[in-house]
Amino acid sequence: MTKKTLTVRAPAEDAAPAIRKKGRGWEISEKRLDALHERAREMRRNPSPASEALAAALLEVETGGYKFKRQDVIGSAIVDFACKPLMLVVELDGDEDAAFTADRTRSLTEVGYRVERLSATAVLADPAAAAAQVSAVMRERWHERRALKRGRK
Repeated sequence: MTKKTLTVRAPAEDAAPAIRKKGRGWEISEKRLDALHERAREMRRNPSPASEALAAALLEVETGGYKFKRQDVIGSAIVDFACKPLMLVVELDGDEDAAFTADRTRSLTEVGYRVERLSATAVLADPAAAAAQVSAVMRERWHERRALKRGRK
């Protein structure tokens, strides 16, 4: 009998997992998707200090009537803040694996999301400035999406 061992594959530049919309789970098993939603729910109940600070600061800036959902599941990723109508994701960078972060960003970009990254330490230092930066990105993204819609007509 052969002994099975686990190995870690080296991250490849072109090996971003493709996210394909198919049913509820984007080709993810129901069990895995339920686990992701449960994990996201737990993360919303126990937010990081940076996430809490940015959420409070976003209530004070102009967002054009759009809202963010905290710890939202998109495909197989749990993102910090998601504005689905604008297809915008705001991620707070901590000390995650850079290769994993790059793969996830590439996957989200492939399905049309724009990923904006903010440093958690910068958000904690000045939440209002971080929220103003997100507001500016939202306006920019709104204009991008509007230009795309006009191009289709």
